[in-house]
Amino acid sequence: MHQELIAFNKVIRDTKQFPDIHIGDVVKIFRKIKEGGKERLQAFQGTVIASRGGQSSSPTITVRKVSFGVGVELVLPLYSPQIDRIEFVKRTRARRAKLYFVRDKSVKVLSKKLKEVKLKKIVVPEEGKAEEVTPEVLAEAVKAEETV
Repeated sequence: MHQELIAFNKVIRDTKQFPDIHIGDVVKIFRKIKEGGKERLQAFQGTVIASRGGQSSSPTITVRKVSFGVGVELVLPLYSPQIDRIEFVKRTRARRAKLYFVRDKSVKVLSKKLKEVKLKKIVVPEEGKAEEVTPEVLAEAVKAEETV
């Protein structure tokens, strides 16, 4: 039974590929919104303040942003059909596993608490050869592929 559960979780996680998301990262989530007979994508950019169910078939993340002075949080299952894609914006260094304390802090104080981290170069194997690519170049390449 345990092996069947592990196999099921692996199959579900292999359906979509998302960037490696950590607590404190700033991400942009594109959700599918249905209005009448039409469907459109709506972007939600915020900070990941919590993550639950890391090894399960339905992990969730809590993303928070401040919009017009009001804090807005979304709790989203990662493998929901409602999510189109998740883009990584920047990484910050968080010293806690859950950042619930940010609900009481202002944006000015948080910019001092959560410092931006420079990412190391990523090695992307492409057709048998390894090439060093920075995260910025990788993001531009992904955007170029989407426009084609």
